[in-house]
Parts: sequence; structure tokens; C-alpha cells
Amino acid sequence: MVIDMYLLNCFFIYSILGFLAESIISFLFGGSFSSGILFGPWTPVYGLGAVLIIAISEKLFKNLHMHRFIETIIVFFVVAITLSALEWLGGILIEMIFGTTFWDYSDQKFNIGKYISLEMTLLWGVMSIIFIYIIRPILDPLVKRIPKWLTIILSILFIIDIIMTFLVGLKVI
Repeated sequence: MVIDMYLLNCFFIYSILGFLAESIISFLFGGSFSSGILFGPWTPVYGLGAVLIIAISEKLFKNLHMHRFIETIIVFFVVAITLSALEWLGGILIEMIFGTTFWDYSDQKFNIGKYISLEMTLLWGVMSIIFIYIIRPILDPLVKRIPKWLTIILSILFIIDIIMTFLVGLKVI
């Protein structure tokens, strides 16, 4: 299996940026500095979400052959639904493995269970379009310059973090 270094670097950059953004927002609104379940400065769901947005948008933009506005609308809905499914699956897995709930949309008017809601689905769609047209073009030059040795170090630290998180979560440590 060949690992795409670009996508792996995107995963790490956007996991770290997601961690920082969520921590800052949480701090500003009176919460704690934590983001996600891992110990390190990354929240993998943001990295995975970014990689999914990149893969889906590139595939759709390459194959649809429609007016760019129509393609963008289609990407909006496909990515919004995909990211909501990711959020739902993440919420279920975290609850099953760690016995905790990190977010709960039950109080939102258009919730579907506690892990997804129409409001958040629309937010993910809007954020994906902002990501595609603003954030990614700005950060892509940085992502493409990350040296392979740094990606390898980040990968090793990430794997160690996952192992430690599961051992602590399962109360082995």
C-alpha cells in the first residue's frame, strides 16, 4: 500500500489546526482547552474530514463537467452528508469505546439523535466550501513543503498517542 504523503500531511495539518481552533473557541466560551480524545495536539476527525473534503471535491469537480456553481452546490451536499456521517460514526465509537459523550445535539431543533443535526450538517457544508475555496489554497503551499522526515515523526507520535489513549481508556494503564 502506497501512502499519499500529501494527504497524510493534510491529515496532520488539519488535525492540529482543528485542535487549536476548537481549544481556542472552547476557552473563549468558558470551556476547557481539550479537544478530542487523544493526548497530543490533534483532533483526527478534522484531519479525516479535510482529507474526505479534498478527495470528494477533486473527484466530483473532475468528473461532473457542469457549471462550476452547480458542481459547488453538489459538492456542498455530498460533503455535508459525508461529514455528518463521520460525526455520527465518531460519536458512536467514542461512546462505545470510552463510555463518554463529547457532543450532544439533542437540544437542537432538527437533531437526528444526539450526534447529528440538520444545523450542523449545513454548517459542515458551508465550512467545506470555505475550506475548498479559501483555506486549502492558502495552506496548500505549506502542506506541500512538509519534509518526509517530519511526516514520519508525526506518524510515529500519532500512533503512540492512539495506543496510549486506548490503554488509558481501557484502564490498562
